[in-house]
Amino acid sequence: MLTGNKGEWSEIYALFKLLGDGKMYAGDGDLNRVANLVYPIISILRKEPVDDFSYTIDNTNVNIIDSKGNSITVVAVEFLNKANDLLKAIKTNTKTFAIPEIESFMNTINSHSLKAKSTAKTDITIIIHDLRTGIQPVLGFSIKSRLGSPSTLLNAGETTNFVYKVENSNLSSTEIERINNIDSRQKLKDRITAIGNTGSTLRFVGTQKQVFQNNLILIDSMLPQILSSLLLLSAELGDSNLERLCEKLEERNPLNFDTSTAHLYYNYKLKRLLVDIALGMMPGKIWNGIYEANGGYLVVKENGDVLCYHVYNRNEFEDYLLKNTKLETPSTTKHKFGLIYQENGENFFKLNLQIRFI
Repeated sequence: MLTGNKGEWSEIYALFKLLGDGKMYAGDGDLNRVANLVYPIISILRKEPVDDFSYTIDNTNVNIIDSKGNSITVVAVEFLNKANDLLKAIKTNTKTFAIPEIESFMNTINSHSLKAKSTAKTDITIIIHDLRTGIQPVLGFSIKSRLGSPSTLLNAGETTNFVYKVENSNLSSTEIERINNIDSRQKLKDRITAIGNTGSTLRFVGTQKQVFQNNLILIDSMLPQILSSLLLLSAELGDSNLERLCEKLEERNPLNFDTSTAHLYYNYKLKRLLVDIALGMMPGKIWNGIYEANGGYLVVKENGDVLCYHVYNRNEFEDYLLKNTKLETPSTTKHKFGLIYQENGENFFKLNLQIRFI
């Protein structure tokens, strides 16, 4: 029997909903439909353990064709009916669960797994008809569901640690121990404040792993410095919302960009980062700039709408990512950050970057 969490069942929901609708609706930065931006679906390609299948839409029917050309036909409205049943089941269940009636229908359409075989970033492959260009591109999308717990955009690890040198510091071992033993609810903020109260400052020196720093520099040469300022600002303000933090960065301008012409440097550069993370960049792997999810994101909303954030409509995609993400503090013990430590007689401190959807 198939079992999965809300996010995994949401992938099947998206498949059913898209096949039933026969089109994708574009979304804006506030998770609303863009009225005049619709992408007709030609077919959805799905790799199953037993074979590869094409779910091709033909007026009111869906033809399901395997690699040998064998086909079965299902009325499109049946997918919508099953999508509605599945949505109700996802909303009413918790943790990991089975939905026998949905699994039974899945078996009739040659779908036998919740997650199709895919790359790390691509959950579903769709051939659309682009009404503006007339072409029919094959696009890979990552599916994000708002029906369950918010997923991470950038996972934490020692790779995503940012290293700061504690400068102007003659801290005694007793002072270092006192600061490191601060265990309040906002211990990172309080430890940084305590460091500042000694007359010391934190100066960014680099990320813990060079591959991540080089990935960031590839996207934008100033990103390591921008993110290091972002982490300190988040700790100082006790605020994790990326959109608000970005606005604060624009106000404070810690990198001293020329603001005489009112360019939004931090907004632009952070949006580029978020898109590249969403579509391919991973901190521990060399980033070549090639998107794996070359179509963009599909977002399953609480009301059942499936919104498309297409890379062709980059502005809406960027707005969605910035408005719907936050910084998150993972385990300081697991990822080894948040303590003053010494190397070659000098003091250092680490902060960690993790980004989660709201």
